[in-house]
Amino acid sequence: MSKINIRPLADRILVEPAAAEEKTVGGIIIPDTAKEKPQKGKVVAVGPGKKDEPLTVKVGDHVLYGKYGGTEITIEGKDYLIMRESDIYAIV
Repeated sequence: MSKINIRPLADRILVEPAAAEEKTVGGIIIPDTAKEKPQKGKVVAVGPGKKDEPLTVKVGDHVLYGKYGGTEITIEGKDYLIMRESDIYAIV
């Protein structure tokens, strides 16, 4: 993975979403139109946090977030989500 030249502000976090599932447990191939939006990903950049609220996630953490959490952005041809730390439910 190349270094990302973006620095989120305040309590925002840049997440690389995990790939959507290609097959079901039973082996059925899922078409692109029916794929679920991933709800987990890897943190690739974090902001400095708020004045009295340091961030609890760090670069490299794998996190779970809401299905519609964050804003989708594309950097150098790759898709990412930028979201507030409060949109993250758990570190896995």
